[in-house]
Amino acid sequence: MPPSNTFIVYSLVSSTSIAALFMAGVGPGLVWVGACMIVVAIYAARHPELKGKKGPGLKQDLIILWRAIPSLLTMVIVIGGILIGWFTATESSAIAVVYCLILGFAYKAIKVADLPRIILEASRTTAIVMLLVGVSSALSWVMAFARIPQMVSNLMLGISNNGTVILIIMMLILLVVGTFMDPTPAILIFVPIFLPIVMTFGIHPVHFGTMVVYNLCVGLLTPPVGNVLFIASRVAGLRIEPVVAKLVWFLLALVVGLFVVVFTPAISLAIPTAMGLIT
Repeated sequence: MPPSNTFIVYSLVSSTSIAALFMAGVGPGLVWVGACMIVVAIYAARHPELKGKKGPGLKQDLIILWRAIPSLLTMVIVIGGILIGWFTATESSAIAVVYCLILGFAYKAIKVADLPRIILEASRTTAIVMLLVGVSSALSWVMAFARIPQMVSNLMLGISNNGTVILIIMMLILLVVGTFMDPTPAILIFVPIFLPIVMTFGIHPVHFGTMVVYNLCVGLLTPPVGNVLFIASRVAGLRIEPVVAKLVWFLLALVVGLFVVVFTPAISLAIPTAMGLIT
């Protein structure tokens, strides 16, 4: 879902419209949410003893929503500004940073004294990403010079000349890769290889982008390098093993959702097409 750093990386690698990718991510994002909701509903029906207390009520919900509006406007500002043409995707990132910084002070979540630490942490993250971008660019040039994409394409086409089969193989490869590699380096390494192949089968690069991002985000929930899994476990004060055991059904539902997105292009392409972002 926008504003997604992963989509921005894919946009840089594939030369695809970031606005189109942001809008294309809405449908798959809803599929992701729907898959998780189904699992939660089934689990809750089978374990009524886990039913929580009654919620705070409509009035309190509306108060919470009202207080959250400034934060929710971040997405509106980023997407709206890009679509209207007020600023580019790169400029929108800077505007989002400034807006979030203002919100941080308004909510008293950060202080002026925190700025050096925040800037240092952001610089470290940016340096890591830029290092990966630089290395992957060099790697992409080497692979192109060595004709590795053509070799991989010929290898896959040697297995089958059916676009559906090739797409399934790619998705399975990325599911495995996502278990031990973060989305950013995975996109930088594999998209330059896979994208030319899928385009020969008439698959839109925006649709392929939603497949790749959805796929690799599943990997964030899986060991051994599932960053989101480890962070959630640490916040909850739980060990990884019991969390993974409960997560299995969610992962299965998300994989089913992945292939729904893969084989239903309209889920990804309907919104950007309706908005005139792609043809």
